Amino acid sequence: MLDEFDLHTILRLPTGIFYAGGVKANVLFFEKKPPRADGKPHTTETWVYDFRTGQHFTLKQRPLTRAHLDDFVTAYRPGEPRSSRVESEDENGPFKKFSYEDLIARDKVNLDITWMKDPSLDDADSGLQPEVIAEEIVRDLQSALTEFTAIARSLGGDVDVPEVEAE
Repeated sequence: MLDEFDLHTILRLPTGIFYAGGVKANVLFFEKKPPRADGKPHTTETWVYDFRTGQHFTLKQRPLTRAHLDDFVTAYRPGEPRSSRVESEDENGPFKKFSYEDLIARDKVNLDITWMKDPSLDDADSGLQPEVIAEEIVRDLQSALTEFTAIARSLGGDVDVPEVEAE
């Protein structure tokens, strides 16, 4: 993808905004371009906005709204050249630029890039409400059960998993 497209921006979305628990999602912003005559990749740098670290949303009690994305839109600078973008001043800030060389040097060219520290992990007193933690645990367990069921069935197992009603 880095060679055939100009992958210019990745928005890391928080978990908890989709029904399947624990699903990590990224929005990729890219442009398809004709092959370069010199054979070099189209992607020279990729901007990553980490909207996942330190963010906690739920479908019912704290749903993601458009207003939550205002800082990303400001950093993205729609309609302006990408050269006008600026990295977060704080090294633990959400917007950072990575070169093509940085990206391909990553294990298996993994584009799920993290650099931010979750502030809620530093201070136990600033933790989430118990019902939010419980909801995240339930979603993670349901996701794991779904994945293990699929693996067992792909191996020929006859797995009977009762459906759990979500409230």
